[in-house]
Amino acid sequence: MSVLRSLQIGVSGLRANSDALSVTGDNIANVNTVGFKRSRGVFQDILGRAAGNSILGREAGAGVRLAGVEHMWSQGALVNTENATDLAISGEGFFVVEGQVQGTSGRSYTRAGQFHINESGELINPAGLRLQGHMAQPNGTMGSAVENIVVSTNAIPATPTSAVTMAANLDANAPIVAPNFDPLDPTGTSNFSTDVTTFDSLGNAHAVTVFFHKSASNAWDWHAMVDGGELTGGTAGLPTENASGTLTFTTDGELDTETPGASSWDFVNATAAQAIAFDFGTSITTDLGSGLDGTTQFAATSSTTGLTQDGFAAGSVDGISIAQDGTVVGTFTNGQQRNLGQVVIATFANINGLERGSAGLWTESRDSGAALIGVAETGGRGSIVAGSLEQSNVDLGNEFVNLISYQRGFQANSRIITTADEMYGELVNIKR
Repeated sequence: MSVLRSLQIGVSGLRANSDALSVTGDNIANVNTVGFKRSRGVFQDILGRAAGNSILGREAGAGVRLAGVEHMWSQGALVNTENATDLAISGEGFFVVEGQVQGTSGRSYTRAGQFHINESGELINPAGLRLQGHMAQPNGTMGSAVENIVVSTNAIPATPTSAVTMAANLDANAPIVAPNFDPLDPTGTSNFSTDVTTFDSLGNAHAVTVFFHKSASNAWDWHAMVDGGELTGGTAGLPTENASGTLTFTTDGELDTETPGASSWDFVNATAAQAIAFDFGTSITTDLGSGLDGTTQFAATSSTTGLTQDGFAAGSVDGISIAQDGTVVGTFTNGQQRNLGQVVIATFANINGLERGSAGLWTESRDSGAALIGVAETGGRGSIVAGSLEQSNVDLGNEFVNLISYQRGFQANSRIITTADEMYGELVNIKR
């Protein structure tokens, strides 16, 4: 081997270890970068001459080179942030984002889940790229298109109350107050009352009071009333009856029959003749039920045990939550919850074929294959953890060991160059 080749080998060692040192430096610099995946240098020896031309297979090598940089895809630690729009993937896959990166528009892929809602209601990352997923259809099902997830501009219109379901116990020992209920004196001619808030077609709330009047042994009638000022043509301050019916009970206190009367409500400025059905449980004779899962008549103080109605006011998104399968659930100002969309996750046939970009982004290449996009927890994809971020998978201890190793390699190769230089100098001196 010539002295000149020794110099070249030393130079190759300096170059390879210097490049590997850069890889380690990049890892250390990104130890706190969300979603960062560490890299490692791949060293490769260089043949001294073409294969098959060595002398007895003992030809010395020609040094070393850094053949490439390999990314390590191990899971980083998940750290809770308590921010609902911070997302992490536990397992395989990447978030899909879309937008312009360095002048080129298209899709990119990332493990960094720092998202927030912009002025258009879109979930975007710090670079302004929009998170992709399926949007919910009007019937509640998810669409098939992969598109921008939009949340805050969603609103739901008012829904008028059409049904009230009530469960109560009416005291079996209550006296029969009067032969008939008097709408002009509802409190004085009833045994018990309870309030329920209903909504008209505009989403206005109306306090309806249901009075219960014991008319005979095991027989009651009920009357739903509202202040007349809330009705078209009504008189403010004067309770007005708009629905009524009867209830009968068995001697065991079970609800036997229900006989609802007409129910028509003309709320001011709203759709006229709004029908509201009042249900007091599954009665034995009327509904072929048990008579025990709603209103009963036992020897106990009259009280309301359950009350629901199906109307609500108009509302806009007040907050969101994201489930492990990526479903985005919106909480509205009217107390309702609706599915708004579903975050998708991309996987690749060859993850090592992805091309690295800036800001934690990756793009597909011929080597990686096309992105396989689907929802979380399907097809080997990981689950989504909301309110958390995936930290870098860099281990500082290992990186410092690598740092020392490459530094020593650099020093050793510099000694080769120094020694070869001294030998070259001796050859020059021989000439003299």
